[in-house]
Amino acid sequence: MGEKLAEMNDKYVRLYSEYENYRKRTNTEKADLILNGGREVLKSILPIVDDMERALQNTKDETAREGLQLIFNKLMTTLQQRGMKPIECKGEKFDENIHEAVAQIPAADESQKNIIIDVVEKGYYLNDKVLRHPKVVVAI
Repeated sequence: MGEKLAEMNDKYVRLYSEYENYRKRTNTEKADLILNGGREVLKSILPIVDDMERALQNTKDETAREGLQLIFNKLMTTLQQRGMKPIECKGEKFDENIHEAVAQIPAADESQKNIIIDVVEKGYYLNDKVLRHPKVVVAI
């Protein structure tokens, strides 16, 4: 009888432990899904953000530029409220985990080696995870 009780108790403890692990794992997955659920939607909006930035740079009409700037600021504020923020990298040290090097140029001096000289396409974080890697020019 004691053996049977010990066996059943062992099964119960194992089953309870498996259930707790399952519960913790599903809660973690659920939190991650809530936090990053819109990742693909935000990623698809990034080309529109790029186009708006180019339009702002190339618009000569001051009234049109002001209107575009208001719309752009509202869009960026909304995206930032959702956890998206730009990756600031010009002048920073190149990190292959974050940046994507699209070109290399000779460094003017030793202190500029492996430093990002220019940003070809902005990168963004979503809740501190890279949403899109910035495309950069690096001094070698």
